[in-house]
Amino acid sequence: MRLFSALLLLLALFSPSASAQERGPLVLAAASMQEALSAAADAWEKQGHPRPVLSFAASSALARQVAAGAPADLFVSADQEWMDDLARRRLLVPGTRANLAGNRLVVVARAGRAPVTSLSGPALGRLLASGPLAMADPDAVPAGRYGKAALQRLGAWSMVARRVVRAESVRGALALVERGATPYGIVYLTDARLVPNLSVAGIFPPHSHAPIIYPIARLKSARHSEAEMFRKFLISGRGQQIIGRFGFTKP
Repeated sequence: MRLFSALLLLLALFSPSASAQERGPLVLAAASMQEALSAAADAWEKQGHPRPVLSFAASSALARQVAAGAPADLFVSADQEWMDDLARRRLLVPGTRANLAGNRLVVVARAGRAPVTSLSGPALGRLLASGPLAMADPDAVPAGRYGKAALQRLGAWSMVARRVVRAESVRGALALVERGATPYGIVYLTDARLVPNLSVAGIFPPHSHAPIIYPIARLKSARHSEAEMFRKFLISGRGQQIIGRFGFTKP
């Protein structure tokens, strides 16, 4: 139902009544990029361009929308796998795929919770399994897949798997911890920085999971004349400077 509703929304944006002169290109982007891409869109608009239309959700949901025929101009994924999926379907414009940003994976907790940085795998598993653990869906959403891979590598996944509360996106997992529904959550470092009453309890070692890279590409469904221009702006020095302000690393 959510996918169907999202498709209707996207189709409405591209209906004849929606003037191409009034809106910028439609960008489907991973939920964790919301603040950074919004700031980039603001900067683009200040240069005299129509402001891009930004739609944020889990990369898995957005990729499925594109595969189902939803019209859009650009796609920003939180991992390479969902972009690879669209490439296999031949839905990307050749030569437009580029790495936009990087990130780190962390355990986030409400203030006063024990840190996890110095814990061994079994000790980490016991602590995280002491209550529900918020994660984006580890079977589909990039943040969840990175988190599952890290816990498996550290020998803690078997202890926490049954305690995982699956969220539709990394922002959903962050919200669960913020509301106190779970004591810990696994999110990106950029997400953890957004909530004042939460702290980073530990940062996963880079070797415990695949590098977190956000690829961007223009879609073959792209129709807006400024789609490629905005893509190039995002990967330019100015675009990278804006994105970096929000804690993202260079890819």
